[in-house]
Amino acid sequence: MAYKYYKDNRTYIEALKRTGDLIEITDEVDWDLEMGAIVRRVCEKKAPAVFFKKIKDYPGFTAFGAPIATYRRLAVSFGLDPETSIPDISKEYLKRTMGEPIKPKILDKKDAPCKEVVITGDKVNLFDLPAPMVHDGDGGRYIGTWHFVVAKDYDTDFVNWGMYRQMVYDEKTMVGPVLAFSDMGKMFYNKYVPRNIPMPFATVINPDPLSAIASCAPSPISEAEFTGMLMGEPVELVKCETCDLYVPAHAEIIIEGVVLPNVTLEEAPFGEYTGYRTSPRDKRTVYRVTAITMRKDPIMAISNMGVPTDEGQLLRSFSLGLEMERMLKDQGIPVTGVFMLPESTHHFVVVGVKPIYANIATQIGQLVFGSKLGPWFHMVMVVDDKTDIYNKDEIIHALCTKCHPSRGIRIEEHGVGTPLNPFASPEERLYGRAPKVVFDCLFPPEWPTSMVPIKVSFDNVYPKDIQEKVLSNWKRYGFKD
Repeated sequence: MAYKYYKDNRTYIEALKRTGDLIEITDEVDWDLEMGAIVRRVCEKKAPAVFFKKIKDYPGFTAFGAPIATYRRLAVSFGLDPETSIPDISKEYLKRTMGEPIKPKILDKKDAPCKEVVITGDKVNLFDLPAPMVHDGDGGRYIGTWHFVVAKDYDTDFVNWGMYRQMVYDEKTMVGPVLAFSDMGKMFYNKYVPRNIPMPFATVINPDPLSAIASCAPSPISEAEFTGMLMGEPVELVKCETCDLYVPAHAEIIIEGVVLPNVTLEEAPFGEYTGYRTSPRDKRTVYRVTAITMRKDPIMAISNMGVPTDEGQLLRSFSLGLEMERMLKDQGIPVTGVFMLPESTHHFVVVGVKPIYANIATQIGQLVFGSKLGPWFHMVMVVDDKTDIYNKDEIIHALCTKCHPSRGIRIEEHGVGTPLNPFASPEERLYGRAPKVVFDCLFPPEWPTSMVPIKVSFDNVYPKDIQEKVLSNWKRYGFKD
């Protein structure tokens, strides 16, 4: 069953126009900071996405900024009404991803829009693309901000799509960090580097929204097949020009090449998803470019990492939370929901659970911190099934009233983290270490019922008939909402 979705960003842009979630800027904007400043302001104000019609020095190019930086736009990307609630978007995601993986459909190159322009050999020049200077103080122009990198394992059929930032170094070279615990890092450092063999890659800039969502999801299913599940039919791929990798046929720009083993160049600083500039200039992984293919009149993409919320924070919070919920349920934990607050830069996880036995919060913390997702966050809050995990007011109330200041806080000193944590010491950043904490916001199940505090709220301390009467008369009383 095919779901409603958008095959490329062009139809997605038209959909956002119809829902009022996109603004077109017809004035010429400068790729050097101006474009980035506009997108950063859009993210901080949760304003509509922006479509730049004219870019200084780059006639024929346009740019799409902040593609999925709000839940309204996330809903639209799934073909839903923009007013759809977060829980209902979550249900749609889980519904679509419960079935069998759907293998991609391979197109002939003549039928693939991303092959309308093909550039190889000496004609390849990254500076022919309008890579933005995203933040003042960045180490260079970042061509990879809303994209994913396709890479294949050396000796298996495993293929990874993942978002790894890329800075333009020169006409045919990009540089960016590849963390050792990431899927691409495991392939590169464990398979290619020991053999001193270059790893083929393809960077997909401005993919369709569901492919982008799949590239952020921590699912064990291959991202191409996972995209098919989100679409309800096969995603259309096409073979690259200079390697055996396959990329979404309807993407705007494809950059092909090889990742060089045992070679590093300086990259950064860069404004990070944490909302801080934490990466010092240092030697990092090198991408050597062999080909660029693109659509006619290509649309550049720009996501602007910084103070929440942008695409990376929102999508990782959304997909990581739901995959974590799936993982906990597979372990038999009676969870009622999982939500990673995007405003926490997906570092803070709220888990709803039926507290049927003592110390279940500790068990939940051990499971999630020990999972593949664990390095990306360091705070877990466990609440009961009566707490709305999507309601910040209820979360704050539960934390401040149910979490015992000493017994309710469980700290693990020796966790795995990322070098991007702003709070981390230089030594912790260097070795990827991070302490972890669980906030147990559950009243102990051994307490007698008579001793359990009763929550005083509209939903909890009034009879149903009184609630219904008040709600039915609410607008008649004069209230708007």
